[in-house]
Amino acid sequence: MLSSVAGGLAYFLPAAQLALDSTGQVIRVPTPSPTDLLTSPAPSQSPSSSPITGAFTVLLLGSDDDSKFIGDHVLTQSMILVRVVPSTKQVTMLSIPRDLYVPLSTGGFGKIDGAYSYGGAGAAIATVQQDFGVHINDYIWVGLLGLVKLIDAIGGIDVVTSHPVMDDYYPADIYSSWPYDYERVAVLGGPQHLDGLHAMQYVRSRHGDLQSDFGRSQRQQQVLMAIRQKATQLSPEDLPGLTKAIGGELKTSIGLSRVAALLPLAASFDNPDQIRQIILLPPYTHGDGPGGSIRANWGLILPLVHQYFP
Repeated sequence: MLSSVAGGLAYFLPAAQLALDSTGQVIRVPTPSPTDLLTSPAPSQSPSSSPITGAFTVLLLGSDDDSKFIGDHVLTQSMILVRVVPSTKQVTMLSIPRDLYVPLSTGGFGKIDGAYSYGGAGAAIATVQQDFGVHINDYIWVGLLGLVKLIDAIGGIDVVTSHPVMDDYYPADIYSSWPYDYERVAVLGGPQHLDGLHAMQYVRSRHGDLQSDFGRSQRQQQVLMAIRQKATQLSPEDLPGLTKAIGGELKTSIGLSRVAALLPLAASFDNPDQIRQIILLPPYTHGDGPGGSIRANWGLILPLVHQYFP
């Protein structure tokens, strides 16, 4: 799905700030059952904090969260590792294929998108840490409607759709009384201004892309970059309306004081050349795993990951 929301933590700070301006709660990772951070009234002011200078890594998670699922037992349609190095203003985004067949932190093997379903954000974080050999400082999770609401609230996004979508079997589970139905959707190639619903269709569709799930990973990163670009036009006066629009569709472990410290850092990331985008295309992965899953070539993946996520 998406990730939805929330580049390079710089890219997701607008969404994180919206959630955290609405509450004083903080979730420490790993945690087996994250608390929804959009349930409390907004505090009168955010705490001040010292500038952040050390590198940090955030796991971005995007899920289907419609009525097909019970409670928080959802699959993560999108998993993106983001590492930010403030001293060099470098950001690295690594998309993890949702169908990657891995050892799960909860026991046994399975597709990595099931880790969250078995144990929430804590299990997803622990699985990525043990399999990829990285340390994750924080996470941001967003549901289907969270992406739609956020993009609509910022007035849509502008993208050049290098991976056009034509999907006859797109899940009709949003704004629908029957979540198991399908519909035809299309997002044409070329410059597009997308509202929230069409942006979600663009990042979520799994059919018709010659690069399959890898193409979808590229689409997800593209939309995240577009959200970041549009967010640079926002002002503090826009935040109350955005907070209300997103509703309960965002969860994160990032505390208010850290958000306050990250905002000046986010503003300093203004050069697209500072962002490195990584997709685990073959030969890093190959598609002959159990149940249609993708197998990892760890001999190639781990050196790559350790280079950019030391």
